[in-house]
Amino acid sequence: MKFILTSIMMMLYLSAFGQGNDSLQADTIKTQNLNNVTITSRRASTRKMGGAVNGVMINKEELFKAACCNLGESFTTNPSVDVNYSDAATGAKQIKLLGLSGTYVQMLTENQPNFRGAAAPYALDYVPGPWMSGIQVSKGSSSVKNGYESITGQIDVEYLKPDAEEGVTLNLYGNTMSRMDANADANIHLNSQLSTELLAHYQDDFGHHDINDDGFLDQANVRQWNLQSRWHYRSHNYIFHGGIGMIKEKREGGQTEHTSHASHLYKIDIETDRYEGYMKHAFIINPEHGTNIALMTNLSMHQLDADYGHKQYYVNQKNVYAQLLFETNFTKQHSLSAGLSLNHDYLTKDEKETTPGIYAQYTYNLNDKVVVMAGVRADHSSRYGTFVTPRFHLKLTPNEIVSLRLSVGKGYRTVWALAENNYLLASGRTLVIDDLEQEQAWNSGISSSFYIPLFGKTLKLNAEYYHTHFNEQAVIDYDSNPTEIHITNLDGKSYSNTIQLDATYPVVKGLELTAAWRWNDVKCTYGGKLMEKPLTSRYKGLITASYKTPLGIWQFDATLQLNGGGRMPTPVNDLWDEHFHGYEQVSAQITRWFRHFSIYVGGENLTGFRQKQPIINAADPWSSTFDPTMVWGPVQGAMFYVGIRVNIGRL
Repeated sequence: MKFILTSIMMMLYLSAFGQGNDSLQADTIKTQNLNNVTITSRRASTRKMGGAVNGVMINKEELFKAACCNLGESFTTNPSVDVNYSDAATGAKQIKLLGLSGTYVQMLTENQPNFRGAAAPYALDYVPGPWMSGIQVSKGSSSVKNGYESITGQIDVEYLKPDAEEGVTLNLYGNTMSRMDANADANIHLNSQLSTELLAHYQDDFGHHDINDDGFLDQANVRQWNLQSRWHYRSHNYIFHGGIGMIKEKREGGQTEHTSHASHLYKIDIETDRYEGYMKHAFIINPEHGTNIALMTNLSMHQLDADYGHKQYYVNQKNVYAQLLFETNFTKQHSLSAGLSLNHDYLTKDEKETTPGIYAQYTYNLNDKVVVMAGVRADHSSRYGTFVTPRFHLKLTPNEIVSLRLSVGKGYRTVWALAENNYLLASGRTLVIDDLEQEQAWNSGISSSFYIPLFGKTLKLNAEYYHTHFNEQAVIDYDSNPTEIHITNLDGKSYSNTIQLDATYPVVKGLELTAAWRWNDVKCTYGGKLMEKPLTSRYKGLITASYKTPLGIWQFDATLQLNGGGRMPTPVNDLWDEHFHGYEQVSAQITRWFRHFSIYVGGENLTGFRQKQPIINAADPWSSTFDPTMVWGPVQGAMFYVGIRVNIGRL
């Protein structure tokens, strides 16, 4: 550990001797041209959102600080978002925000809800990192415009745009865990109004690693093909944006062929076929007041065919989403957004829901010093009837140094228990699912930001507190019955409290440091007893360092994570401990920028820490005590990678 940290600091120090041209990085990726003027100046890699909602924008420069092969690997340097394995056999992952699982985070792609139900367990692998132009992470109940499902926040992914600078970019990646990624982005302007783009991705995990010798693959072998065709048209008062996409993935895990003691091997085989299409129409009525009417639609079909040992699960989920919205600024201070929405989910004849809704949101902005955003929506579910979602946000900026935000709002969520938790079928326990109510929760928060001049630079400080309280919740109960995983309705209390502090400061020219600390207090009632939520760290610490040489030819990035301990589900036959302990992780990357390409090398989990027993009772996978879903830490040791990004330019 000491050696690793010392090495990282030495790399940051020695990098000061790098030489080159500052425009090299800008030429490696597609630049933005305005009237033959090329913009090459750097901006902050993350920045606070300007409105009343507490959130940050993560741009390409921040994503380049790590390999960022997909959405799940994009938050290495972010102190607010955790990404954890859901189980060690399939490689399913989930986002955690404000101490709660990703099901309470509304996932959006370009402001449209996406990756619902059966897509949720593996959705973080479905968005390739090189496709993303940025990620917007907002905390709390967020806006009512995008629906009623945001409880702890929203994560909105922005893809590369067809109307960006013409050209072709490639990204190739490989690591020591036998993974290979290839990505391509190509766009062309057919005329001054019409442009098109093709995004392509291929992933192949072809290794058969079993470092801990438990007889199971340390990571599932995943082969994925991912394609999108996108179009953009703009005239004087009309904008069209649309596209189609497909994902085909085969995921294989389970026991290795070298497991000698097994009479027949425990295998996991998951095949996924996903198709989607979307359209956005915007009619500009009055540009001076920002008055417009927009129609957005999204259709998807997600087919999952999974085998978990002897257990089989098949689902073909269809989703239709549509939104008609009107926006206008009455004056510089007063604006209104109102609209209609429709969401339809179909999994089976017994698992379906149609939910039309209506909303209105008013914003008052007094010279950016006082911003008030109040919204309400009413929706009618074919399963649960009518419900109302109120949300309120306030931002106060009395001067250039201090900014204060307050928020309170309610969220609802329909639970597709088996679809969105199908990885639980990998467990030897019996999965029991009750007739579940619609989840309901209130979220409230307060945050403050300080921009303090210090030694000629600016120290950025943030402090925040959020409280989430559930009225209704679908509880995954490991504790009440040692032979069952029981998904049942909440009977008692369930809440989360999170406190986060973070600071960013440019120590010297080119070197920026960030330090953060977050405390989680997450409790829920299991079997009539209020307990800590299992497999949830009590705290997280983060230190990141990013150094770029004066002329931009070299870039050095390093991250240290401190992950706190927590509670395990009630042990069965002493197969595991009652608690798990904290651990550290270090990642680092070096990037060399050239005129039209860049090369990056790095490593993840350089401390080599991994959970010793990520799969419970791996020796007997056909027993009721076999369980690969009790994952709280890394399942792999140190990993190293190399990659290249190439900007070919116009065809």
